[in-house]
Amino acid sequence: MYRDLQHELDTFERRTPKSEEAHKKNLKRIPLGVASNYRAYDPYPIFVKDGQGSHFRDLDGNDYLDHNLCFGALMAGHCHPAVMKAVSGRLSTGTMFGMPHDMEWQLAEEICQRFPVEMVRFGNSGTEATMHACRLARAATGRDKILKFEGAYHGLHDTALVSVKPHAPDFGDVNNPVSVSGGLGVPRASLANVPVATFNDLLTVERRFEENPGQIAAIILEPILMNVGMCMPQPGFLQGLRDIATRNGALLIYDEVKTGAKLGWAGASEYFGVAPDMVCLAKSIGGGLPLAAFGTHRSVMDLISQHKVFHGGTYNTNPVSMAAGLATFREVLTRENYAHVDKLSKKLVAGYRKTVAKTGLQAYVAEAGANGVLMLYPKEIRNYRDWTTIDVDLWRHYWFGMVNRGVMAQPYWWDEQWTISVQHTEADIDRHLAAFDDLAPALAKAQQQRTAAVAVH
Repeated sequence: MYRDLQHELDTFERRTPKSEEAHKKNLKRIPLGVASNYRAYDPYPIFVKDGQGSHFRDLDGNDYLDHNLCFGALMAGHCHPAVMKAVSGRLSTGTMFGMPHDMEWQLAEEICQRFPVEMVRFGNSGTEATMHACRLARAATGRDKILKFEGAYHGLHDTALVSVKPHAPDFGDVNNPVSVSGGLGVPRASLANVPVATFNDLLTVERRFEENPGQIAAIILEPILMNVGMCMPQPGFLQGLRDIATRNGALLIYDEVKTGAKLGWAGASEYFGVAPDMVCLAKSIGGGLPLAAFGTHRSVMDLISQHKVFHGGTYNTNPVSMAAGLATFREVLTRENYAHVDKLSKKLVAGYRKTVAKTGLQAYVAEAGANGVLMLYPKEIRNYRDWTTIDVDLWRHYWFGMVNRGVMAQPYWWDEQWTISVQHTEADIDRHLAAFDDLAPALAKAQQQRTAAVAVH
């Protein structure tokens, strides 16, 4: 660890003693001291007290401009007035029934009007949405295998926990990647049923279909690979997948848990002009409450209607979450708000690029819709293997340096990205850019020194 990073870590610890104390207490009863492994990092995570609009405060009273936004689930921002009004109106009329209600068809209609699907079912998390989509695809095709891409994250079920963050030498050659377990407890049968391809490489996809004739039910992917910062699909890649799936009788599943609400009014299908067979939604569609959905053609959803595929869930269409979802679609995820976010995104990206050029930092900025990220690479990455060359210490210098300047530029972990909410303002973007402008010279200097040291060795 180099000196400037240690300085930022020392500063972080001086600013956040109550978070450290709270974490020590949590460790006694909660593994890693957090409720989700993604929230754990060294020396300890920030413990939040409250949030409003585009900001939150920690237990020590420090104010942060928030671009974490619950790992991108809060494009609405904290406590959006329309969502809060809708939720509060439901709290006194019953929070759970386990019976149908009229908000179900209303929200289904909103989704079907935007996305290329004819019917939807609801759940509570992205994991549920992708799990049920994979099961439906298997049922619709009579095939067992689901093709996914190396480095992609699709939730926590067994089909998804394959080659999420595989390491050398286990992952094999980039032109012929090996399916690697995402951790203990994933059955070997799951690995056998999840062939893996390389993002932006249609030849590896073709290879998997040739090796598994008539066995692959679906291709599942994030239209933008969002588990490696941001890896954009190269021209022709999505259309190539569409063609391969159609030609082989497989379904194309867009995991739009991250992109669905945040790319634009109609998600990746509108943004890229290539339509899938199935869409999975979650995160930002709930405006801050747990809500998910998966949708597809009526012919596929009829398998549920015919009781051939079972889908259930006690918390499905919880009226409080559904009220939040309706308010989010109707009053948050509007074309006007997308235009507002797009304007802020352009300003933030332009400012970052200006500072990167001025300081000589070897980096680029990737962006799409409400998402963006500083990528600490000399050239654009095209797949998971490219991403693995990240300088982790330099990234940590960036993250802690920004946090110490009052800006949570993205969730912790170098595979994440920032989100701009509808409640962010131009003043917020100015504050974000001022923090980065202050920090960037030190990042560039540290990068140059580390590069020189490597060259000497």
